Amino acid sequence: MTHLKRFQGIPMSKSMRSLCKEEDYAFLGKSESTTKETTEGAAALEDDWRDRKEERVRRRLEREQQEKDRLREIEERKKEKEQQWRTHVAEVSSSQEKTLQDRLARLRRFREFQKKVLGEDSGMEGEAAGLTVNKLLTRM
Repeated sequence: MTHLKRFQGIPMSKSMRSLCKEEDYAFLGKSESTTKETTEGAAALEDDWRDRKEERVRRRLEREQQEKDRLREIEERKKEKEQQWRTHVAEVSSSQEKTLQDRLARLRRFREFQKKVLGEDSGMEGEAAGLTVNKLLTRM
Protein backbone atom coordinates (compact mmCIF):
# COMPACT_ATOMS: atom_id res chain seq x y z
CA MET A 1 0.00 0.00 0.00
CA THR A 2 2.99 2.28 0.11
CA HIS A 3 2.62 2.77 -3.56
CA LEU A 4 -0.81 4.30 -2.99
CA LYS A 5 0.66 6.96 -0.75
CA ARG A 6 3.65 7.50 -2.94
CA PHE A 7 1.74 8.06 -6.16
CA GLN A 8 -1.40 9.65 -4.70
CA GLY A 9 -0.83 12.81 -6.74
CA ILE A 10 -1.35 10.95 -10.00
CA PRO A 11 -4.94 11.42 -11.24
CA MET A 12 -6.54 7.98 -11.53
CA SER A 13 -9.81 6.34 -10.62
CA LYS A 14 -10.13 4.51 -7.27
CA SER A 15 -10.80 1.18 -8.90
CA MET A 16 -7.75 1.56 -11.08
CA ARG A 17 -5.56 2.44 -8.09
CA SER A 18 -6.50 -0.76 -6.34
CA LEU A 19 -5.63 -2.82 -9.38
CA CYS A 20 -2.27 -1.23 -9.95
CA LYS A 21 0.84 -2.42 -8.17
CA GLU A 22 3.92 -0.50 -7.25
CA GLU A 23 5.76 -1.94 -10.24
CA ASP A 24 3.22 -0.34 -12.52
CA TYR A 25 4.16 3.05 -11.11
CA ALA A 26 7.87 2.45 -11.01
CA PHE A 27 8.43 4.02 -14.40
CA LEU A 28 6.80 7.23 -13.11
CA GLY A 29 9.38 7.57 -10.37
CA LYS A 30 12.16 7.07 -12.84
CA SER A 31 10.63 9.45 -15.31
CA GLU A 32 10.50 12.25 -12.70
CA SER A 33 14.23 12.01 -12.06
CA THR A 34 15.01 11.61 -15.74
CA THR A 35 12.72 14.48 -16.68
CA LYS A 36 15.21 16.93 -15.22
CA GLU A 37 18.05 15.12 -16.92
CA THR A 38 16.04 14.95 -20.11
CA THR A 39 15.38 18.69 -20.07
CA GLU A 40 19.08 19.33 -19.56
CA GLY A 41 19.89 16.71 -22.18
CA ALA A 42 17.29 18.16 -24.53
CA ALA A 43 18.81 21.59 -24.12
CA ALA A 44 22.24 20.16 -24.84
CA LEU A 45 20.88 18.25 -27.83
CA GLU A 46 19.14 21.36 -29.08
CA ASP A 47 22.39 23.32 -28.74
CA ASP A 48 24.24 20.56 -30.59
CA TRP A 49 21.53 20.54 -33.26
CA ARG A 50 21.80 24.32 -33.64
CA ASP A 51 25.59 24.07 -33.82
CA ARG A 52 25.39 21.37 -36.46
CA LYS A 53 22.80 23.36 -38.40
CA GLU A 54 24.99 26.47 -38.25
CA GLU A 55 27.97 24.38 -39.35
CA ARG A 56 25.98 22.96 -42.27
CA VAL A 57 24.86 26.44 -43.27
CA ARG A 58 28.44 27.72 -43.01
CA ARG A 59 29.77 24.82 -45.10
CA ARG A 60 27.02 25.34 -47.68
CA LEU A 61 27.89 29.03 -47.94
CA GLU A 62 31.57 28.14 -48.28
CA ARG A 63 30.76 25.65 -51.05
CA GLU A 64 28.62 28.24 -52.83
CA GLN A 65 31.43 30.80 -52.55
CA GLN A 66 33.98 28.28 -53.84
CA GLU A 67 31.66 27.44 -56.75
CA LYS A 68 31.27 31.14 -57.57
CA ASP A 69 35.05 31.57 -57.43
CA ARG A 70 35.57 28.54 -59.63
CA LEU A 71 33.04 29.77 -62.20
CA ARG A 72 34.59 33.26 -62.16
CA GLU A 73 38.06 31.76 -62.75
CA ILE A 74 36.69 29.66 -65.61
CA GLU A 75 35.09 32.77 -67.13
CA GLU A 76 38.36 34.69 -66.77
CA ARG A 77 40.34 31.89 -68.41
CA LYS A 78 37.76 31.71 -71.19
CA LYS A 79 38.00 35.47 -71.80
CA GLU A 80 41.79 35.32 -71.70
CA LYS A 81 41.89 32.48 -74.24
CA GLU A 82 39.41 34.32 -76.43
CA GLN A 83 41.59 37.44 -76.28
CA GLN A 84 44.69 35.38 -77.11
CA TRP A 85 42.84 33.83 -80.06
CA ARG A 86 41.77 37.26 -81.34
CA THR A 87 45.34 38.53 -81.03
CA HIS A 88 46.64 35.45 -82.84
CA VAL A 89 44.09 35.82 -85.65
CA ALA A 90 44.91 39.52 -85.98
CA GLU A 91 48.65 38.75 -86.18
CA VAL A 92 48.11 36.00 -88.76
CA SER A 93 45.84 38.13 -90.93
CA SER A 94 48.25 41.06 -90.64
CA SER A 95 51.20 38.90 -91.71
CA GLN A 96 49.17 37.41 -94.57
CA GLU A 97 48.12 40.87 -95.71
CA LYS A 98 51.76 42.03 -95.57
CA THR A 99 52.83 38.95 -97.53
CA LEU A 100 50.15 39.60 -100.17
CA GLN A 101 51.18 43.27 -100.43
CA ASP A 102 54.81 42.22 -100.90
CA ARG A 103 53.85 39.69 -103.59
CA LEU A 104 51.71 42.31 -105.34
CA ALA A 105 54.63 44.77 -105.34
CA ARG A 106 56.99 42.08 -106.70
CA LEU A 107 54.50 41.15 -109.44
CA ARG A 108 54.10 44.79 -110.45
CA ARG A 109 57.87 45.24 -110.62
CA PHE A 110 58.15 42.04 -112.64
CA ARG A 111 55.34 43.19 -114.98
CA GLU A 112 57.12 46.52 -115.49
CA PHE A 113 60.33 44.64 -116.15
CA GLN A 114 58.52 42.43 -118.71
CA LYS A 115 57.04 45.49 -120.45
CA LYS A 116 60.43 47.11 -120.61
CA VAL A 117 62.12 43.99 -122.02
CA LEU A 118 59.36 43.34 -124.58
CA GLY A 119 59.42 46.99 -125.60
CA GLU A 120 63.17 46.84 -126.14
CA ASP A 121 62.97 43.51 -128.02
CA SER A 122 60.24 44.64 -130.38
CA GLY A 123 62.06 47.89 -131.05
CA MET A 124 58.86 49.89 -130.96
CA GLU A 125 58.48 53.13 -129.14
CA GLY A 126 55.45 55.12 -127.97
CA GLU A 127 51.81 54.25 -127.48
CA ALA A 128 51.57 51.68 -130.22
CA ALA A 129 54.42 49.76 -128.67
CA GLY A 130 52.71 49.96 -125.27
CA LEU A 131 49.48 48.50 -126.66
CA THR A 132 51.29 45.70 -128.45
CA VAL A 133 53.29 44.84 -125.37
CA ASN A 134 50.09 44.79 -123.26
CA LYS A 135 48.46 42.41 -125.76
CA LEU A 136 51.51 40.15 -125.67
CA LEU A 137 51.57 40.15 -121.88
CA THR A 138 47.86 39.41 -121.72
CA ARG A 139 48.38 36.30 -123.88
CA MET A 140 51.10 35.11 -121.58
